[in-house]
Amino acid sequence: MYKAHFGLRELPFGITPDTSFFFACSNYQEALNTLLVATKNGEGFIKITGEVGVGKTLLCRKFMATLDKGFVTAYIPNPFLEPRTLMLALADELEIPQEKDVDQHHLLKAINHRLLVLAREGKRVVLCLDEAQAMPIETLEALRLLTNLETEKRKLLQIVMFGQPELNRKLAQEAIRQLNQRIGFHYHLGPLTKDDMEFYIAHRLSVAGFAGSRLLDRGAVRTLYTASGGIPRLVNILSHKALMLAFGEGKQQIHARHVKAAASDTGSAKKSVWPWAWLGGLLLLVAGTGAGWAYFR
Repeated sequence: MYKAHFGLRELPFGITPDTSFFFACSNYQEALNTLLVATKNGEGFIKITGEVGVGKTLLCRKFMATLDKGFVTAYIPNPFLEPRTLMLALADELEIPQEKDVDQHHLLKAINHRLLVLAREGKRVVLCLDEAQAMPIETLEALRLLTNLETEKRKLLQIVMFGQPELNRKLAQEAIRQLNQRIGFHYHLGPLTKDDMEFYIAHRLSVAGFAGSRLLDRGAVRTLYTASGGIPRLVNILSHKALMLAFGEGKQQIHARHVKAAASDTGSAKKSVWPWAWLGGLLLLVAGTGAGWAYFR
């Protein structure tokens, strides 16, 4: 690949969530702070939303890695499960041995017992659910019942939901209004600004071992922001392809044409045509003005 060509220890723009590449710009740091404050305050439900590719899974993993030893975390990456199966997944995360055909009543009882034991040990349990917008209504209602497990002082289980904006529409349904009312903290994770994206690129290159000056020229950065809309996953995909193209040409710097070529090869990238439309409009204006002056003469 291009690692040796650009003096890198590892690939800087992978799309696998790697907490060593976490970029703490204001948007992401605010989201992380919201999670940490909410969990330390003992909130029952916390919600983080954001469009596809903004980095919700990376934020989730960074959050779990940041919690101190006073917390026990359970992570379910795909909660498109019926209520009983979700409880089985939670029991597995909490290392609760279960018989194969255990019914829901005994399963809930075993979870409650395990949570009480952990509480007596001074531990707090946080359940993180990724892609929460995929959860069926019945499973969301089962989650609400899980947060009823509490002592006189605090909740035995805190739940953090990470999901796309569709999660908000699902939670707005009348059937689960009680759950929606219990969400104490909420943060919407937006895309990167142009300035943040530039720092984001420099940060990932630095973590990957790049020690040079400027790898992407200013034209490449502008084009990258237009094509990606500041969505980190798209930034990574387009940057990776642009580096491959520059490597193939033997170039040491990424230019706008490399990013444009990468965008044309990426279905989800924005293919902006406004510069050419603007130029065409200017030519028509000049031609029209010239024709009008000739007619006047």
